[in-house]
Amino acid sequence: MYSSTFIFGKKQFDDEFHALDAEIARVARAIPGYRGEESWENPSTGLFSNVYYWDSLEALQQLMADPRHRQAKAAQGRWLDGYKVVVAQVLREYGDPALGLLPRD
Repeated sequence: MYSSTFIFGKKQFDDEFHALDAEIARVARAIPGYRGEESWENPSTGLFSNVYYWDSLEALQQLMADPRHRQAKAAQGRWLDGYKVVVAQVLREYGDPALGLLPRD
């Protein structure tokens, strides 16, 4: 399993941002190999984090190649106050199922 963590600062989100964000989320969830997602906010830094989980790098790359994702990346300066992406291989996951452990195949 892999995770892609999108960490960003916010500017002003407009209707175009929300529509494009919703469409990208719909596309991601429809990709075979999508496992789930989590979102976090750090009040002390003002940064936000969206973590997506994937069965494979190929599944993640399918989202990266989508035209809507490329459109959002090209326009990110209008909506985001900087960003970075961290892609990692998840070696294991364990803990309390009430906290939303990812479904197993």
